[in-house]
Amino acid sequence: MTIKKTIFLEPFEKFNEWYCEAISDKRIYEPTAMSIASVDENSCPSNRMVLLKKHDEKGFCFFTNLGSKKAQEIFKNSSVALCFYWGVQGRQIRIEGVANKIEDLEADEYFATRPRDSQIGAWASKQSSIMEDHQDFEKRIKFFDEKFRNENVLRPQFWSGFRVEPNYFEFWHEGQFRLHHRQIYQKITDGWEVKILYP
Repeated sequence: MTIKKTIFLEPFEKFNEWYCEAISDKRIYEPTAMSIASVDENSCPSNRMVLLKKHDEKGFCFFTNLGSKKAQEIFKNSSVALCFYWGVQGRQIRIEGVANKIEDLEADEYFATRPRDSQIGAWASKQSSIMEDHQDFEKRIKFFDEKFRNENVLRPQFWSGFRVEPNYFEFWHEGQFRLHHRQIYQKITDGWEVKILYP
């Protein structure tokens, strides 16, 4: 096993290199898509796709209704796992870490960049709640559309974002005959420890 210590930013720089190549690859329909796994109070896991909206050396951000299943699970257990998979490039990145709610100002700034219909949808959706009738949802959309007709749509307090602060990365690159390349970064006190894994 190859082990070495590395400077703090190296896994983020490698992520950004792969991410930028995925963004520029027209074969990839939604390069920002990532799965996020969380667990409930009984340690039962759940997983779903979200979109990465911001990332830097502080972590990886996504946004959601704070009443959603994922948000409620994160509030109870902040340990989560992310996964990006860009199949046409033969690449996957797994990230494990801790998710924390972002500051209100940061959430306000992102919400202001969303299309108006998406802003209205955030107000109208009771995310993860049972919907008895789709017409009820349509009525709620119409209600909030009228409410904000002549003004900016402000962010609802029940809608915000989370930043996943990583403590583990795995970069997986497909090889012929299933002889894949796997490199992991594990957080240590003064940087990251790098290891190479068998496929």
